[in-house]
Amino acid sequence: MRISATLLLLLPLALSGQQDIFNRHCAGCHGEDGRGSGKGPGLAGNPRIVEQTADQLGAYLERGNPAAGMPSFSDLPTADRAALVRHLRRLNVETIISPPPVEAPRKTTFAPLQPGDWPTYNGNDSGNRFSPLKQITTANVASLKVKWVFPIQYFGIETTPIAADGVLYVTGPNQVYALDALTGASLWHYSRPASPGLLGDSKLGTNRGVAILRDKVFFVTDNAHLLGLDRGTGKVVWETAMVPETQKQPYGGTIAPLIVHDTVIVGVAGADHGIRGFIAAYKPDNGGLAWRRWTVPKKGEPGIETWTGPEPVAGGGSSWLTGSYDASTDTLYWATGNPWPDSDDRDRPGDNLYTNCVLALDPKTGDLKWYYQFTPHDVKDRDATEPNVLVDTVYRGKPAKLLLHADRNGFFYVFDRTNGKILLAKPFLRRVDWATSIGADGRPVVKDPKGCPSDAANWDATAFSPMTKLYYLMALEECVGDKPGGYPDQSGQRFLRALNIETGEIAWEVAQPGAARAKTWTGVLATAGGLIFYGRPNGGFAAVDQKTGKSLWEFPTNVRMKASAMTFSVGGNQYVAVAAGPNIICFGL
Repeated sequence: MRISATLLLLLPLALSGQQDIFNRHCAGCHGEDGRGSGKGPGLAGNPRIVEQTADQLGAYLERGNPAAGMPSFSDLPTADRAALVRHLRRLNVETIISPPPVEAPRKTTFAPLQPGDWPTYNGNDSGNRFSPLKQITTANVASLKVKWVFPIQYFGIETTPIAADGVLYVTGPNQVYALDALTGASLWHYSRPASPGLLGDSKLGTNRGVAILRDKVFFVTDNAHLLGLDRGTGKVVWETAMVPETQKQPYGGTIAPLIVHDTVIVGVAGADHGIRGFIAAYKPDNGGLAWRRWTVPKKGEPGIETWTGPEPVAGGGSSWLTGSYDASTDTLYWATGNPWPDSDDRDRPGDNLYTNCVLALDPKTGDLKWYYQFTPHDVKDRDATEPNVLVDTVYRGKPAKLLLHADRNGFFYVFDRTNGKILLAKPFLRRVDWATSIGADGRPVVKDPKGCPSDAANWDATAFSPMTKLYYLMALEECVGDKPGGYPDQSGQRFLRALNIETGEIAWEVAQPGAARAKTWTGVLATAGGLIFYGRPNGGFAAVDQKTGKSLWEFPTNVRMKASAMTFSVGGNQYVAVAAGPNIICFGL
């Protein structure tokens, strides 16, 4: 195609105008070069932009995407929106005019897991995010720098990457990316459109990660379908609808699966809107169902006596937090959520089993070994979907197999995980009004079921360090809402806390800056380098000394963080990665 001399003279001016408009409206989030920042994903060399026509890009700019943090530009003049479209296409011109890529040969063999891998959502089956890696230490953590940033077109991702064979696998809404662990370059990308008619976190596109086994990656979609993806290419090998066709309820999927005994174990979301929750195991080769454990009983099943009203056909009991597994006793531990209706309990007198529980299951059959209900007959959304951390240690002078759990009801629990016996139950907050204590029978001594706290803890990761024998978590001191029983509001303060597991006492704490009501439930990561990594409510990613809580390093992400960090080693070097806003950020020395 020939271009006139006049057009050649005008072209730099046109490009300059496009850049000016981009700088005024877009560069603050996406950078002047369009390569992204802590506030927004990269637009240059973006395959999702390449795939869209000019009309589609213009329509996207006009409507925006508030769920992903993208405002509408409908108030811009049409000519300015058109200039932005031309600029976006220019940023991607090399991709647009390049010949179609030749598909790389499918990788069919994968290296065995290495000590520096992070092969599951929690790094290991115990649910304890303690890493044995120790290249990054209290002495050198101040030298941590950003190594790469990978943007995902969604603001507020909650994924924890998993790392194996030099590859990181991360997720967004109905999306999975395989990334080169050293550079952050995309190796493959799977995506599908959002499913219609969803509610809650599933509608938002929340997803916390994947699982891997041999040549497959396992991923749960927003509408609770389990996918088996080819690990070498990201292509769908099989797809299974987790919910039986007879269950016409608002199920969703947000969970990172867990691999146990060559099965893929998953749970479901939706108890805030009325479902019958379950945990299920599937065969990795074809997605066939191995077993299912319902978390709310039907008529004639054990536990139905705790629902003395109508049959709880949609009684709740979500199971969306990844479980823990103990190979020494061959036991699977899984958390369950609130009953439904949440605050309206008129039709559900009784304890409402097996909501708000930890379930100890046989991983081969799903059979129940034991259970404990943290908050019987919950009326304040105190679902027990907080981590169940498995620890082998000397406890009060004797070797013990423990389960550690800081619950949303404000109590910290230590169990003998072999039989469910409570060894310690003590508030980890300074104010717990709904119950005075946990009785000798294991039941809470209830004072006011709607009393404080409002939240206390949540789904974000906790950790136990064998070096300090302390348990680490993010706690929220808050009491808000309908002020039951005349309780005054407590505006809220977050703390990074270290607990002595033998006494429940606070060993040290670090008060956190930022708004307490911000949805910033970021978890903790403990390492053999003597560090605790965590996300701050004000958008800072930080490291402290796990012995004392002394601040050693912080990076200002300047975005809302809703995920828990991980660490991995590749090429002999240790790295730390975390999701922040719309980005995966990788740090190294």
